[in-house]
Amino acid sequence: MGEKIYGHHAIEEALKKAGMGSTLFVQRSGGKSIEALADAARLTGKVAVKKLSKEELERMMPGIELRGALLDMGGPRRGASRLIETTVEEFCAKLEDGEGALVLLLDGITDPHNLGAILRSADQFGADLVLIPERRSVQANETVVKVSSGAAQYVPMAVVTNLTRAIGTLKDSGFWIYGADMAGSDSYDASFPARTAIVLGSEGNGISQLVKKNCDYIISIPMQGHIDSLNVSVAAGILMYEFRRPKR
Repeated sequence: MGEKIYGHHAIEEALKKAGMGSTLFVQRSGGKSIEALADAARLTGKVAVKKLSKEELERMMPGIELRGALLDMGGPRRGASRLIETTVEEFCAKLEDGEGALVLLLDGITDPHNLGAILRSADQFGADLVLIPERRSVQANETVVKVSSGAAQYVPMAVVTNLTRAIGTLKDSGFWIYGADMAGSDSYDASFPARTAIVLGSEGNGISQLVKKNCDYIISIPMQGHIDSLNVSVAAGILMYEFRRPKR
């Protein structure tokens, strides 16, 4: 089996890119929403539909609430995920002179729900690339795709072995690097340039010291509540909005 996608919204988006050899497993008598997914799969002309009992379906991914449907994209895992994968070098090389771009760098985020939520916001705010480290970081797995509601298949991602080196490549291409930290200056006063990269760290440890030293600016989101930090996915959405807001 290949990459497995679950969650109705994630399956709907994945069907748009599903290739030959993909299979949609649906629960018998699953209701109108399940039948609609099955009809959409058949209309692709590429995705087979197989009906299973509730017990048979649940055995395919024990412990996961499938809600009556599971899409197997077929083929090897990475190719079947239909994620847009690139490298920092390829991304920078494709930028035209004077072209702006927004890049997110995620330093040490290990919760797949946070990554999925970040990708969903990245799609909505038009982030051009999301960078994640190869080690000590969550990767784009089935849970991430589900939580992103399919957005993971539209946001280009690059897995890097060294985040600091990736920052250097971005700087060489005209990007200014903004690190998110509670001790930073007010993000509302920041004037983001056309090529901006925003670094977000884990809720527990934040941005690593080496990465922080390589940032051009350290910014924070002003808050008035009693809790001293935001969920990283919420912070990502706010900062992406701040980047886009002056240009609207």
